[in-house]
Amino acid sequence: MDERKRDSIVAYLQRRMAEFGIEPDDIAASIAADQEQLRAARYRDATGNTWDGKGDAPQWVIQATSAGQSLEHFAIGATTAAESMKSNNVDWRDDPFAGTRLATIKPERLGAG
Repeated sequence: MDERKRDSIVAYLQRRMAEFGIEPDDIAASIAADQEQLRAARYRDATGNTWDGKGDAPQWVIQATSAGQSLEHFAIGATTAAESMKSNNVDWRDDPFAGTRLATIKPERLGAG
């Protein structure tokens, strides 16, 4: 972002903060509270909703589990079966055939000729 755009955005934000009586400390406290909530979260959905697993389940958890989804699907830090089956030790950037016709030929076509 160029310097003029940045300065313009900063000036706009400062005006809006003054208009609503928001102090920089208020923003810092809000960011800290959000980060703490994310650290405490044990479950997260695709839209970013989180739940710490304590108390009553939020509506998004109730809807998902009622629809047949397991709670473990939303666990933060848990690996799914598909992720655990991935081979993480292959670096395809060094593939000598990448971008060539050989990279697009299906294996069944490579059999007996």
